[in-house]
Amino acid sequence: MRIKEHPILKWDKGNKVKFYFEGNELEGYETETIAAALHANGIRVLRESEELHRPRGLYCAIGNCSSCLMVVDGVPNVRVCVVKLTKGMKVEKQLGKGELPK
Repeated sequence: MRIKEHPILKWDKGNKVKFYFEGNELEGYETETIAAALHANGIRVLRESEELHRPRGLYCAIGNCSSCLMVVDGVPNVRVCVVKLTKGMKVEKQLGKGELPK
C-alpha cells in the first residue's frame, strides 16, 4: 500500500523502524508521516467523530483539518498527517476530543 514511485516527487525512505498501533507492532520509515505509515499498513480509520462516533480517516494531509487527530505516545490531538514517524512510537485511535494524561 506504500507509494514506491511518483512521476514528480522523489524521497529518501530513511531507516525502517518498528512502531505500535493499538498495541500491534508495525513497520514504517522514519522519513514518512505517521499517517503514511499507517496507510501503508492498511490502517484507514484514524479516529471517531466526537458526537456521532463516525470513522474518520486521512482527509487533507496537510494539517489543516482535524480528521487525523490521534493519541501519540500518550499525547492526544496529534495531527499524524504532518508528524514524522519515530522508532518505538505508540499510536492509538482517538475517541472524540481526546483527554490529556492525568
